[in-house]
Amino acid sequence: MKLPAITAALLLLSSPALAIVGNAPALNDGIGRSVVTIVGSRGNFCSGALIAPRLVLTAGHCVQPGVDYRIVEYDRERKPVLKTVRRVAVHPSFSAQSIQAHRATADVALLELEAPATERVPASLGVPQPPLAAGNAFTVAGIGVALPGDGKSGGVVRAASLVATGKPGTLQIRLVDPKTQGAKPGLGGCTGDSGGPAFETQPQAQAQVQVLIGVISWSTGPNLADGCGGMTGVTPLTLYRGWVVQTARQWGMPLGGN
Repeated sequence: MKLPAITAALLLLSSPALAIVGNAPALNDGIGRSVVTIVGSRGNFCSGALIAPRLVLTAGHCVQPGVDYRIVEYDRERKPVLKTVRRVAVHPSFSAQSIQAHRATADVALLELEAPATERVPASLGVPQPPLAAGNAFTVAGIGVALPGDGKSGGVVRAASLVATGKPGTLQIRLVDPKTQGAKPGLGGCTGDSGGPAFETQPQAQAQVQVLIGVISWSTGPNLADGCGGMTGVTPLTLYRGWVVQTARQWGMPLGGN
């Protein structure tokens, strides 16, 4: 493990700030309790979600061969504590070239921790409800930067309520801020939010539950320009949930209710 790079990433995330761009509110409870910070030995950082005490779901493009990863937990005094990642699995159909072109791919990965993430709560894993259509509401969460290019503006879990646009499907869901429709700067994912969870409110056992249905894969600025605050691309778990469940079972961590 290259500790200097990990330490540098932690320093970038150490100051309280916004995360998802567009002045999104901090989220300390509810779905925010499942979001984790992932830092790599090359100084990169991403978001992820705990789906079992020792299992984190993130984006495939957030993990690379030959890089060591740690999960960052914060104690009650907001001091960072590193959790060792035992092993990583990326979906075998993942294509990095597709992600760079904002095309759909199996952008999902799993990280197994050596010890349980005691300060986090596993999210309920599912898939988007049919029919998928423009206007459907979703919530994304992450620890990414609030100001593009400013790593110090990240590190706090934030969430944004977005809606689907275009023709969402089982391969990709494109989300925009309902107030700006992607035409002007608004809420959306940014650097560091990659791998963060996307949730949908679904009925379960006579209650409305926030279900993790996908991961953040990419973002754009307004009108599809480079940057953040325009469109947020989500990879839904419709085609990949089975792989997640199977891998978790192979690692000795069967997911409850599956």
